[in-house]
Amino acid sequence: MTNIKDVAELAGVSITTVSHVINQTRYVSDELTQRVFNAMEELNYHPNTLARSLRSGRTKTIGLLIPDISNLFFAEISRKIEDKGFEYGYSVILCNTDDDRKKEQSYIDVLLEKQVDGIVFISAGNSEDSLSKPIDMHVPIVVTDRDVKNFKSDVVLLNNRKGGYDATNYLISLNHQRIGCVSGPSLLTPSAQRVEGYKQALTDSGIQIAEDLIQMGDFRFDGGEEAMQKILSNPIQPTAVFVCNDMMALGAMRAINDIGKRVPDDYSLIGFDNIPLSKTVYPALTTMAQPIKEMAQLVIDLLLEKINLKQEQKRKAKGQPNYQRIILDADLIERDSCRKIGLIR
Repeated sequence: MTNIKDVAELAGVSITTVSHVINQTRYVSDELTQRVFNAMEELNYHPNTLARSLRSGRTKTIGLLIPDISNLFFAEISRKIEDKGFEYGYSVILCNTDDDRKKEQSYIDVLLEKQVDGIVFISAGNSEDSLSKPIDMHVPIVVTDRDVKNFKSDVVLLNNRKGGYDATNYLISLNHQRIGCVSGPSLLTPSAQRVEGYKQALTDSGIQIAEDLIQMGDFRFDGGEEAMQKILSNPIQPTAVFVCNDMMALGAMRAINDIGKRVPDDYSLIGFDNIPLSKTVYPALTTMAQPIKEMAQLVIDLLLEKINLKQEQKRKAKGQPNYQRIILDADLIERDSCRKIGLIR
């Protein structure tokens, strides 16, 4: 069986140099590094990852927990996080919790058993219970898309209240005054804050809030379709609807089409997230775009910062984490699903 000594002999370097190249523990010139890699390839030598992780205290793996992989927003941000992790030499273990707290806790236990270097956490709901165990075990965590407080972790958030406000205000600028809303699950912070922004925009414009025009969905296509059907059955019809994510907005569009009406001729629709499908459907969906690429970059940068600091603490027994709470804004993407109407008297 090929070993590190064979690689060193073929490359014409010391065993120590080969070790430094493999483990990236010391600078090695580009020429020597390439010779080592060429020798490894020729001999089909693969380093023992487990042994390396035991020596270095790192597994070069990150756990990523998301609530619903079928939601294209989570699929998109997962892909961006995986891309960034890979760019820095980390493998990402994806765990889909299906919005199930027990499944979420089970996956946390699995990731801890796998000794991941850190965890990116998108919670199934607002519960912070799942964070306790990894934090007690000093595993670095970054939370995104859900707000948590009083925990030792970085948090990357969207200003969902402002996003809901801006979306509704855009509809108001198009002269809409009877504006419905399809919310997400009420317990989820992003949904609740988007609805708060929606209501505040109406109030600031002197428009009465019609509770009958607010229906709860579940962030999925079918939930958006069902919620829109309830809005369409209301005796007082809206002229526009703010939908709290794009997946539900696509479902709402289906419900409108099913009764022989059209977007935006009969109803204007605005979504939230800017998933890839939003610009490919007809009519293309106006939406509030989350800065997914920026979020993924921040998440990985913050997590690796804490992973590196943890290693420094082990070696030098000093240095304390400085946890950050970063809030980003959504941007309005104007497409074809909204139109300006005449003022309603």
